[in-house]
Amino acid sequence: MLDTPEIVQSEAREAAVIHLEIPRSEIQSSMGPAIGELMAAVAAQGSSPTGPVFAHHLKMSKERFDFEVGVPVTAPVSPAGRVKPGRLPAAKVARTIYHGPYEGLYTAWGEFDAWVAANGHKPGPDLWEIYVAGPESSPDPATWRTELNRPLVD
Repeated sequence: MLDTPEIVQSEAREAAVIHLEIPRSEIQSSMGPAIGELMAAVAAQGSSPTGPVFAHHLKMSKERFDFEVGVPVTAPVSPAGRVKPGRLPAAKVARTIYHGPYEGLYTAWGEFDAWVAANGHKPGPDLWEIYVAGPESSPDPATWRTELNRPLVD
């Protein structure tokens, strides 16, 4: 289920990120370890998250994802292993909230992109998801919420 989409101006957010280029089939097995590594590195540097984990997809094909998994932080991080400083960009975006399990995100993005096109907007090449509430907050996937952000080209 999607909330009614809206057009908003997002603000840039400094973050700690891990860049991944993986086959689509590996997304579920790669995200958890990357998030654990990210959170450990942030804590080890004396920083802390200022918001939920996100995935910023830079390029997508039918076979691969090229993206950053990240978390906004209180202080910039120094490179440590795969963890690097990064940011979510400031951008004019179409935004909605998807309610449900992660397995439904593919369909949710299809519906959301259809709304973007039907309302005369041109999407940019990237997109990001912010995992507002997930398995860490409830074992019931029906209660999970993922914010979908699609930058728009003017």
